[in-house]
Amino acid sequence: MAAFEFVALDAKGKQNKGVLEADSARQSRQLLRDQGLMPLEVTLARGRNPTKKKGLSFDFSKRMSALERVLFTRQLATLIASSLPIEEALSAVAQQTERQHVSALILGVRSKVLEGYTLADSLREYSSSFSALYCSSVAAGEQSGFLDKVLENLANYLERQFESTRNVEMALFYPVALLFLAFAIVGALMVYIIPDMIAVIEDTGQTLPWFTVVLIAITDTLKGYWWAIIAAIAVSVTALRWALSQPNLRLNWDKRKFSLPLIGRISRSANAARYSNTLAILTSAGVPLVEAMNIASEVVSNTYLKLRLQEATQTVSEGVSLRVALEQVGQFPPMLLYMVGSGEQSGELDTMLARVATYQQAEVERIVSTIVKMFEPAMLLIMGAVVLFIVMAVLLPILSMNQIV
Repeated sequence: MAAFEFVALDAKGKQNKGVLEADSARQSRQLLRDQGLMPLEVTLARGRNPTKKKGLSFDFSKRMSALERVLFTRQLATLIASSLPIEEALSAVAQQTERQHVSALILGVRSKVLEGYTLADSLREYSSSFSALYCSSVAAGEQSGFLDKVLENLANYLERQFESTRNVEMALFYPVALLFLAFAIVGALMVYIIPDMIAVIEDTGQTLPWFTVVLIAITDTLKGYWWAIIAAIAVSVTALRWALSQPNLRLNWDKRKFSLPLIGRISRSANAARYSNTLAILTSAGVPLVEAMNIASEVVSNTYLKLRLQEATQTVSEGVSLRVALEQVGQFPPMLLYMVGSGEQSGELDTMLARVATYQQAEVERIVSTIVKMFEPAMLLIMGAVVLFIVMAVLLPILSMNQIV
């Protein structure tokens, strides 16, 4: 059976949308008619994993959000732990979701399972919603017979990742909103109010202070060349994105990041947390270390570090210990190397990796929260300086006029 998304009219002419399972589109239409609905559109819920060509590619299909993926994984882990067959567990999860496209996606996975595919292979049909880490972990769980525990670990990992991202977004919301509001107010002053005040000052014929001269120049530039400024910003952003899409330039920039004072520390800790967390999940699921390292290197965002990790994977496959291989990479914190070495000696590598991942993630959150807290007073100081400059540029000529009178 396959999953079909439908649009149909009921007896009152109200449009209904939903998902149902059937052997064919014809049968799905008949099922809708049996329910008293008039089918308008019936489409197969296909996998979002088309063959991508090199170059620019676009994917307009709907996918699971981070929160939806967390809920799906947690519910599926609970149901499978209750000894419910996979296809029945997927059907139950699909019925509980309120989003139609998510229900269609889950039923699409279920249809592949009913056709004889493994759960991991079925999830790979929806690569925009399920990463290589996710699918490989599920595959390892199916092979080892501990799918419920693997899904539980995945759910914990996804929850921590979601909470971390949400905390950063919430912390940045207020200062970013305040920054945009401040720029909007200053821009309105510069375009609509300041020019009239300056015109009155210029009519007096007095010598203007340099504050006022600079303010007049800025105002004239904004009024006369605002379109050029916007175009220049757009061109700069486009050029920067193009430059970062070039492999050599991106590789050099990613390598340069590690030598920058604050960016390097954040990048090093964030990539270390992501890599060690992925490696912990895969090794605890029974994935061989070399294969787990291959998968974990793909989730690292820094291309230079990813290249060095691929070299480290080759080194481990030749018989070198994981600690020595990661030490040769040269971009991991000493804490990670120490914990990996301890894990290899004690035989609890996955546990040590999970601990160091938690520590590194907490370190990233601490640094980001500190930056955000420093950003707010810094922004207030900058906007205060801008307002003081405008006030001085307007008041000084007015005071001079009073002295002349």
